[in-house]
Amino acid sequence: MTVTGTALVPHQMSPADLLRLSTVGLRTRKLRAALSALGIAIGVAAIVAVLGLSASSQAGLLAEIDRLGTNMLTVTNGTTLFGQPAELPEQAPGMITRIAGVTAVQDTSAVANVSVYRSPLIPAIDTNALTVQAASPGLLQATGDTLAQGHFLNPAISREPVAVLGALAAQRLGIDRVFSGERIWLDNQWFYVAGILTPAVLAPDVDSSILIGYPAAKAYLGADGHPSTIYVRAQTSQVDAVHALLAAAANPQAPNQVNVSQPSAALVARAAAQSALNGLFLGLGAVALLVGAVGVANIMIISVLERRSEIGLRRALGATKGRIRAQFLCEAILLAVAGGAVGVAAGALATAVYASVKGWAIVIPALAWAGGISAALTIGGLAGLLPALRAARMSPTQALWAL
Repeated sequence: MTVTGTALVPHQMSPADLLRLSTVGLRTRKLRAALSALGIAIGVAAIVAVLGLSASSQAGLLAEIDRLGTNMLTVTNGTTLFGQPAELPEQAPGMITRIAGVTAVQDTSAVANVSVYRSPLIPAIDTNALTVQAASPGLLQATGDTLAQGHFLNPAISREPVAVLGALAAQRLGIDRVFSGERIWLDNQWFYVAGILTPAVLAPDVDSSILIGYPAAKAYLGADGHPSTIYVRAQTSQVDAVHALLAAAANPQAPNQVNVSQPSAALVARAAAQSALNGLFLGLGAVALLVGAVGVANIMIISVLERRSEIGLRRALGATKGRIRAQFLCEAILLAVAGGAVGVAAGALATAVYASVKGWAIVIPALAWAGGISAALTIGGLAGLLPALRAARMSPTQALWAL
């Protein structure tokens, strides 16, 4: 401060001086400050992780859909007027190929009342919820799936007791690779394993299925050959037009008994539905932030009580109420922002690790980290406001009694 005549005129406090004074309490009580900031850090980390993982999973799913294409449609059998399962005609795949704009048609047929086991020694009740489906040799061309091991069905082995396992089916059977002589016990007879598929994105029913050729299904399992699911690829520009004609082409006699869907649209809708659950987890993060705010307010009130002598001395030396208020308010904000920064880093790290494990693109929305820091800043200001006002209202005389 400077002396003008007999009056003391205090200097204006620079931001650097304010910052230095605001960190005194944090530097001298490090453990207590760290524990108080922990609640803020946990809340912000939860918010960043939830938004980051949601964005990363959606980006990964959309990228996979883009890779596989959005031009695949599926035709399945519906129900009759009496609620009984309808049946698609055997000629349905051939009739669908005549639609303008269709580029590929492949189909599968569910084989009922057939159980699959790793060996005949497995108890009959342990079916692993697997299904058996007859499949056309070009199925992978329509679904966009790939092989993880071995090879797929072809016209030659489609007549033999040979099977290809979906990714989930192979996992449940305990088969992770294909070697010469590998076989499974299917309907009380051995079927040799030719290949294992990678997880199916657009055709999830294939994942838990055992795929065999149509001729083998008829010869060894007594299947009727009626398709239950038809996979249709159309020109991208003609998807809507093809979609409108599929039911009538698949079953001209009863098009109302045919279900037509677009798997990619269903997956996008599912991703949107999953993001709706983010509100629940964000609510949990908000609770953690509230707990952190209570912790910051508590430590600031204690800090004001413990530092009454400091406040009194500074007021006696000419510090104004505004400076005292700014000092303690800034201290609370620094404490909360420090916790918020740690929370953002922890949430981003969790997102990066989990997304890398899943093979997703790492996406951390600006809303996540900016919102986390903004929330911490707001909480620090609100939590520190009352203690700062309380410190500013102390008279120098009352505060100096604590000396």
